[in-house]
Amino acid sequence: MMRKLSLASGVLPEFGAVDVVEAGAATGFDAVGLWIDPAEWTPQSTRETLAALTRTGMPVLDVEVVWIKPDAGLDDHRKVIDVGAELGAANVLCVSSHPDPGVTAETLAVLCHHAEGSGMRVALEFGIFTEVRNLQQALGVIGQVDHPLAAVLVDPIHVDRSGTTVAEVAAIDRALLPYAQFCDAGALRPDPADFAAVIADAVDLREQCGEGALPLAALLGVLPPDIPLSIELRSAALREAFSQPALRAKAVLDATRGWLETLA
Repeated sequence: MMRKLSLASGVLPEFGAVDVVEAGAATGFDAVGLWIDPAEWTPQSTRETLAALTRTGMPVLDVEVVWIKPDAGLDDHRKVIDVGAELGAANVLCVSSHPDPGVTAETLAVLCHHAEGSGMRVALEFGIFTEVRNLQQALGVIGQVDHPLAAVLVDPIHVDRSGTTVAEVAAIDRALLPYAQFCDAGALRPDPADFAAVIADAVDLREQCGEGALPLAALLGVLPPDIPLSIELRSAALREAFSQPALRAKAVLDATRGWLETLA
């Protein structure tokens, strides 16, 4: 059985949700991920996106992003979840820049309860660009939440940059892994104290699977065999090379499938 691959919204950051849906469908992705900006998303956005999803038959693997911050309101977070529920999303991606892990856990618990009607998993992503910097911190937060919808999101670039090991990923309770993100990246790690370099690494310098230096085969080998992969390939090089969304999506899908075939 071919592994399910989803087109992450980060592959096409300059395009809207309908463009992402259509690009994913046109190129053969199994699902899509959608970026929901609560300040800009309107009921019309929902109607247009639902129409595109219905027209193409594409499912939504995840919506993003709920970003927990000291100055962020719960209403915006709830809106991302509510829109995701209307679109039939299976997961909502959450990160935290709140310095108090207790507040992060409390907020995540509120979000999990809010998502109960839809059954969406609330997946906490860790990374050195946030205050939940590694896998163990993420699991600590989720342990405080103690809710069946709470989940952890693994992304190879954040696994590597945070110093998280493949063995630690292998030890994650499988019930906490509804999906994973996937990409490759170079061996050079940014200075964690240089926030601009950390962000540039994450949003501009990712590489196609198999073209970088991350231990992708080992990491994939310890994840559940049927776990869907959101191909989160934020790349300035790809944005410059492919201005048309479907062509960029196709380049990503072809490279990912080609790499997966080398593992068979």
